[in-house]
This record gives sequence, C-alpha cells and structure tokens, in this order.
Amino acid sequence: MQTRLQAIARQRSVRLLVLLPVVVAASLAAGCGDKSKPDAKATQAAARVNGDEITVHQINQLLERQQGLKPEQAEEAGRQALEGLIDQQLAVAKAEEQKLDRDPQVVQLLDATRRNILARTYLEKAAAAGAGTPATDEVRKYFDSKPALFSERKVYALQEFTVPATPEQSAPLMAKLKTTKSPNEFVEILKASGIKFNANQSTQAAEGLPMALLEPLSKVGDGEALYVTAKDGFKAVLVVASKSQPVTFEQAKPAIEQYLTVERRREFAQKEIKALRTGAKIEYIGKFAEKAASGVAAASSAAPAPAPAASTATEQAPAASSGIDAAALNKGLSGLK
Repeated sequence: MQTRLQAIARQRSVRLLVLLPVVVAASLAAGCGDKSKPDAKATQAAARVNGDEITVHQINQLLERQQGLKPEQAEEAGRQALEGLIDQQLAVAKAEEQKLDRDPQVVQLLDATRRNILARTYLEKAAAAGAGTPATDEVRKYFDSKPALFSERKVYALQEFTVPATPEQSAPLMAKLKTTKSPNEFVEILKASGIKFNANQSTQAAEGLPMALLEPLSKVGDGEALYVTAKDGFKAVLVVASKSQPVTFEQAKPAIEQYLTVERRREFAQKEIKALRTGAKIEYIGKFAEKAASGVAAASSAAPAPAPAASTATEQAPAASSGIDAAALNKGLSGLK
C-alpha cells in the first residue's frame, strides 16, 4: 500500500512540477516550439502538440529534479513528465493566444525569475569551481567530533511529554519525575499533578534527532529523561530503551563528504557575495537611504538564538554545540540503519 501511494504521489508531483509555473515556462522553457533554436534541432522529439515539439531534453531536465528517483522508476516517471509537459504546452499556448505574456505583472514575474536563475547559477558554478572538496583528515575530524552521530550512534525508543506549566509548577514536578524508575510511574506522576499534557512516542535513530538534543540525549540512560525548559512549561524526553548501532568511518564518509562539500560551497557563495558588494558602487535612495547603515550593521551582527536549557534526570547538561541539522545527513545515513 505504501509503495502504491508513493508512486501515485510521485506521478502527481511530476505533473504538478510542470503545471504550476505555466506562465513562467512560457518564457523560460517555451523553446519547445521554437524550431529556430539549435537545441531544438539537436534534441530528440518526444511529442508534438499542435505542431510544437516537446523534447527528451525537457523530460530529462524534469527527471533530474526528482530526488530519490530509482533507475527502475525512470521510464514511468518519464512518461508522467511528458504528460505534464503536454498539459503545460496546451496551457502555455492559450496563455500566449490571450497575450498573457505581455501582461505587466507577468513580465515582471518572468524578469524576476530570470534574474533569480542567473544569480543562482552563477553562484553555484563559482562555488563548485572555487570551494574545492574536503580532505580525508577534515572528514575524519568531523566524524570524530560527532560520536553520538557515528561511532556511538544509537537507536532510541522515546516517549515525549509536553507539559504546559508555570515555573513554580515545573520545578517540583520535574523533581518528582526524576525519582521515577519506570515509564508507567513517570506517567502516573504526570497524571497526579493535574496538569494536562501531551504525549507522543516514537523510535528514532540518532540522525533523525535535532542536533541540539542529540548530544545531551546520548548521555541519558535508559529509564531517564531529558528536560527542555521554557517559560510556559517544559518538555520531557524519556528514553524508554536504546540500542547501540554504531557507524564506521568508511560507512559515514560519503555522507560527511557530501555535507562538508555543500557547506564549503555555501560559505564560498557568502564570501563571493561579500566581495561583489565590496567592489560595487551601491547607493540607497529615498527612505531606504535613511536606515541603510543601521540595517546592514544589524544584519551582519545578527546571531542565532541560544538553545534552550537541557538537563538529564541526574544532572544539568549543556546544550549541544552548534552544528548541522541532523536532517542534513539523514539521507546519506538512512541506508545504514
């Protein structure tokens, strides 16, 4: 059932992928019917819609944007992409017939899309050429710095309790909860407090947890809880059970390399934009000139908000140091579970 639903969702996503930006496609991808362009002659046609060609090249462009597409799914996905492109071409033709491509708002949208694509493409190409790839020792250093994610990786059976309470209610209640010896006793104390709470249970591998919680949670024993406090209450993450499933350096290496490469390119792009700004003459005009200096200063000095305080059932644990969102490695490590 799940596989069938995923297939249906994928088919719909391919169709929607080409149907949603219909007007944009009229300008950026409408070369499908332009016989004067060399690409149109050189690319194999997949279909003709009222004489306008849809090419295999266009289908391949769409398939490249389908993440996680398996080789055996490519043919069916290609057929779905073609059907979507046919629908798109029919709508584009009507849009051009009604001269929607000359509408001022559409023209502005097309120009904004073109500018966005050009800027993004430049930065991506510049970063790919200039950022380089991480060395093995850099990958090893990252691996060693995240034991909870790799060498000491665990799979956790968790119960999460969200408890809305005042600070005066939270402190004594958490003190009682820290004395419990079983999940049932934990729940009974919460019920006896008279405070309404929400509960959820899940099984999570280390890479499926937020990095801010992973490090302190890795130090929590089975039957203990991690507490995250806030002004309006607290969250208790009870470790019902955990199982060690470490990942070796060789297993994790490809995912880490991919993540570090993305980070290198992101940092390179930021530096490139800063260099371009330094070398450019930028003038703020009108009301934008009044707050330009303060706005730039605020943006450059902005810092991320501190992580909420976290403690185990036995001692206060510091919040995890800043790092990647676990989702960044989730795809690469999902096959290691």
